[in-house]
Amino acid sequence: MDIKEYENYHERKEHSRQTFPYNTYLCSMPLDFSEVPMHWHDEMEIIYIKKGRGMVSVEFDERIVSGGEFVVVLPGQLHGIRSVPGESVEYENILFRPEILYGKKDDGLRQDFFNPLFQMKIVIPAFYGEGVPGYWEIKEVLDGCDSICKEPVEGYELLLKSRLYLLIYHLCQTSGQRGRVKNSRPHEEMKLVLKYVELHYMEKITIADMAEVSGFSASHFMKYFKQNMGQSFIDYLNDYRLTMASRMLVASEASVLSIAQEVGIDNMSYFNRVFKRKFGMTPRDFRKVNENRNL
Repeated sequence: MDIKEYENYHERKEHSRQTFPYNTYLCSMPLDFSEVPMHWHDEMEIIYIKKGRGMVSVEFDERIVSGGEFVVVLPGQLHGIRSVPGESVEYENILFRPEILYGKKDDGLRQDFFNPLFQMKIVIPAFYGEGVPGYWEIKEVLDGCDSICKEPVEGYELLLKSRLYLLIYHLCQTSGQRGRVKNSRPHEEMKLVLKYVELHYMEKITIADMAEVSGFSASHFMKYFKQNMGQSFIDYLNDYRLTMASRMLVASEASVLSIAQEVGIDNMSYFNRVFKRKFGMTPRDFRKVNENRNL
């Protein structure tokens, strides 16, 4: 199971065709899951908080976001979501590929607006709430997109696409540093590391492996990772594995032992111990508590 399956398993309704890759997903934390590990992808994503409060991190800037607020994640940006202890949050994921806005030719609009935005050559806010320039205009666009998708009519893609152009317009208007080129490849080494974990977490992974992936020495990698992620790589890897294991416990009838092995933990006693430390209960109890969840 990769991060996309983990993030999107709760999908309730498909809003796109293959030729029009635009989707919305409703999520609830901790009801559906406790967190979405730090990851990245090529789609543009908007995390629109509908109710409650949650923690969202974009490029290692982590903030609490509340109902009515939203977070804009550009293609390639590192981001993650987790619940606030003792609280719940309901949010909508809006994902679409930038290509649906392009024409066949590399025209002036792409050069002047799309490329600078999607390649992160201009600076825009990631977090939007009351008081942030463009908040109300972008919120109106997002609400309009939701309305279109709730009762799609023939040709709704045209109407939806017009709203996405308006979205890009307002996002570009929020840039206070237009024309100032910033680093368009932020945290590239970390992206390689996290993508490697996403694809290989079920295998044996060592510090030496990650040092080679990142291009650092082992000692520099350990320091680099902890400075950016706030925890050691081993702690992160174990946490990632446990998060995936919690999903598998709810989504499948596989034995606890087979799930532990599938996420890369062969020692059953150790798996039970660290799982209980993270979730406050054993894997078997976790499965029982969540067995009636509507997936």
